Amino acid sequence: MSITDQQLGSGQPVNTSNGDVMTLRDVTVHYPVKEGVLQRVTGAVRAVDGVDLSIPRGQTLGLVGESGCGKTTLGRVIAGLVPATGGDIWFDLDETAKAQMERLRSVPKNSMSAEDKAIWSQLESNHRLGSMTKERQRQYRRNCQFVFQDAFASLNPRQLVRDIVGRPLRVYHEASGDDLDLKVVNLLERVGLGPQHLLRYPHQFSGGQRQRISIARALALNPEFVVLDEPTSALDVSVQAQILNLLVELQEDLGLTYLFITHDLGVVQHMSDQLAVMYLGRIAEIGPTAEVFNDPLHPYTKVLRDSNPSLEGDERDDSAHLRLTGTVPNPIDPPQGCRLHPRCPVSTSECGWQVDDMFLSLETSTPASFEAISRVERSSPFAAQLVMDDEAAARELFTEIQNSRSPFGGAVENIELDGANVSIRLREVEEIPLIPVAPGRMSSCLLAGRPGGIRPPAESR
Repeated sequence: MSITDQQLGSGQPVNTSNGDVMTLRDVTVHYPVKEGVLQRVTGAVRAVDGVDLSIPRGQTLGLVGESGCGKTTLGRVIAGLVPATGGDIWFDLDETAKAQMERLRSVPKNSMSAEDKAIWSQLESNHRLGSMTKERQRQYRRNCQFVFQDAFASLNPRQLVRDIVGRPLRVYHEASGDDLDLKVVNLLERVGLGPQHLLRYPHQFSGGQRQRISIARALALNPEFVVLDEPTSALDVSVQAQILNLLVELQEDLGLTYLFITHDLGVVQHMSDQLAVMYLGRIAEIGPTAEVFNDPLHPYTKVLRDSNPSLEGDERDDSAHLRLTGTVPNPIDPPQGCRLHPRCPVSTSECGWQVDDMFLSLETSTPASFEAISRVERSSPFAAQLVMDDEAAARELFTEIQNSRSPFGGAVENIELDGANVSIRLREVEEIPLIPVAPGRMSSCLLAGRPGGIRPPAESR
């Protein structure tokens, strides 16, 4: 069956026009942090923190980043397996509906006209995940499927393959009896298995075969959109190639749309049409895969690319390679401005330096002055009064900060010396959004598009 023949649950045809299958706007997923006997909420882990993303119909969007950056959480939110804390997830918007959505999202509800309220209500009930009608939600769930990283954990060890793959068909009353067995066999044959595997349990298969079973189950209801969460990372290299080739064939035959989540840049380079790079809960860069690999517009993307020497492409200048310093910041309190700047080798004074960043810089560059700080009184993340051990230490720190040529030093707006106290205020910077840099290219780095771009300074090469 081709994608044009697919039907949603209530007989409503799938939108096969060009456009985006999924549209995300300011999506957040925060997990509360609780402490004490009473388990009071003291903060939140910002697993996903304000993601804007569009997934083009019939294409593969690759999502890459370090472990813990929020890739899997975002995929699960899109598939409806994890509730979003905030933001909107829209499914199957045509161009007219998408334009209306973008227009009305910026209008407060109490300022909408009666006509706009009616349009917004209809958009939410038909396209917004979490606000859809019960029937539309059911349609969405059958049309969006998920393939998990660990195929063995995602398959019920007590069920036969016939029951595992056939369950979606039974739940949606698509088939029963001999017709169900026939459809399951057809699905198994499509993924390279056969009728001899119907009456076996998951533990009787190899890792690659189990992943084929997971893919067959995901295809049972003829979905349009499939989230692939590192589907080959637990497999041998030769088996990985077989599964990837299978996914490509299925996409060509069925017109599927993929969100391909992985940390393997070599795989995503071959599989993806578009590439999104994620860091600490936010999208750092997005664009056509070949362009992102050949000309990264964010330092983090360049670091990821240069860390994998096996990637295909032009010869790269080793002297222009970037290296990150330090560790990934705490997702409970991520850096303001650009989230990479405390680790970034090309950061500037505009990137969002805070008082805590200043301490890290002082601890590395002037440990004696850092150790002389006896107390810190913060008035905001960008302002504080440093109480030093004595006036001499205060004068020394005051002079060091005034004469600093580091990006942190350039971010100082005001510094005052009063006896043993040093008051400092840094330039406040808002969260840096994705900025259009070139056709189809977006980056959250302020250097993108500027002369020299994200190359390291000449003196550091």
